[in-house]
Amino acid sequence: MSTTAPITQDVLTIPRKLPDGPINLVGLTRDAMRDTLIAHGTPEKQAKMRVGQIWQWIYEKGISDFDAMTNLAKPYRAELAQHFTVARPEIVSKQVSLDGTRKYLMRIAGGHEVETVYIPEEDRGTLCISSQVGCTLTCSFCHTGTQKLVRNLTAGEIIGQVLVARDDLGEWPVPGAPKNETRLLSNIVLMGMGEPLYNFENVRDAMKIAMDPEGISLSRRRITLSTSGVVPEIARTATEIGCQLAISFHATTDEVRDKLVPINKKWNIAELLDALRTYPKLSNSERITFEYVMLKDVNDTDDDARRLIKLIKGIPAKINLIPFNEWPGSPYERSDWDRIQKFADIIYKAGYASPIRTPRGEDIMAACGQLKSATERARKSRAQIAAETGL
Repeated sequence: MSTTAPITQDVLTIPRKLPDGPINLVGLTRDAMRDTLIAHGTPEKQAKMRVGQIWQWIYEKGISDFDAMTNLAKPYRAELAQHFTVARPEIVSKQVSLDGTRKYLMRIAGGHEVETVYIPEEDRGTLCISSQVGCTLTCSFCHTGTQKLVRNLTAGEIIGQVLVARDDLGEWPVPGAPKNETRLLSNIVLMGMGEPLYNFENVRDAMKIAMDPEGISLSRRRITLSTSGVVPEIARTATEIGCQLAISFHATTDEVRDKLVPINKKWNIAELLDALRTYPKLSNSERITFEYVMLKDVNDTDDDARRLIKLIKGIPAKINLIPFNEWPGSPYERSDWDRIQKFADIIYKAGYASPIRTPRGEDIMAACGQLKSATERARKSRAQIAAETGL
C-alpha cells in the first residue's frame, strides 16, 4: 500500500471564535496572535511587543484576567477584554489515586469531555494529554478506543490541559517569591484520548507553545508523541514538532496487529518500520520508543520477543513493555508476571532497553489504555436504555 495515501478524518476542529463570543487567545501561535491583535485594533508597530507581554502573562504567570496584566495600559486591557478571552477547559471532576496519580475529566466547548492524567514520580511529573474527543482507531485492547470519535481538539484545548494541570498543582510563580526551579509538571506525553497525528496541526501548534522559552518552556526532549502508525505524518513530527516519538506497536505479525491496532490494515508493519528507519531525528541519543502491551496468550511468547528484535534491527530504540490494564468487558487478560519478565529478558539480552511500565492509577481507571470517562459510560447506558424502550 502506498505511503502517500491521503489522510482524512470525518471530524472538524471548531473555530476559535464561538458565535457572538470573544476569541480565545490560548492556543494561538505568536504569529496568529499578532495578526489577531492587529485585526482588532492593536497598532501594527506595537503588535510584536504586545504579543510578548500577553504571552508571558498567559504562559509564564498563568494569568487569565486581563485586568491583572499590569504592564498594559488600562484602556488597552479594557479593549482586550472586549474582544478576547483567556479560556481553559473546565474541570468537571478530579480523582486522586492511592499512588498520587490525578485523573481530570475536563469539559471543552460544545459540552464535550476529555480526560487528562498527571503521574507524579520522584524525579519528574508527567502529564498525559488528549488530542481528540474519543478515538477513531478502535484498538481492541484500549478502553478509549471503544468511544466513537467526536471531533479534534483545538490547539487551545490541547495546551489548555497543561494550563489546567498547572493551576491544580499550584505551579505558577508567586509574585515576590524566590524562583522555584523544581518542576512538578516536567514532561508531556500525547498518549491520552485520540490519535495525535490525525490532528497534526493543532497538536503541533500546542506543543510549540509548550516549548516556547518565554512561558511553559519545556524541552522538546521532554515531550513524547505516541502514534499508532499514521505513516505519512511521521516525518513531519520530527521536522515540524521535533519531540520524541513513541510507536503503539503491540504485535510482531500483521495478522495479530490487524486485530489489535486496526490502522495496521492501512499501513502495515513493514511500511511503518520503513518510515521509522528514515525518521529524520533517529539517533542513539534520540531513540524511538516501541510501546508493547502484554496480552496473555496473544502476543507474549518467546517467539514474539525474538520476532520483535528482528523487526526493529537497525533502529535505535527502546521497548516499553506495558502490563495490560484490564477494564470492564475487556476481551483480554494481562500476561503473567513471569512471562513478562522472560519477554523483557530476551529483549534486554539482545541489547535493547526493555523497562516494564509500572501500572499507575489503576484504582481510578487512569492507567494506560483505560481512559474513558464514567460520565461517557453512563451516557451510553442511558442512550442504550432509551433505544431499547423506544423512548
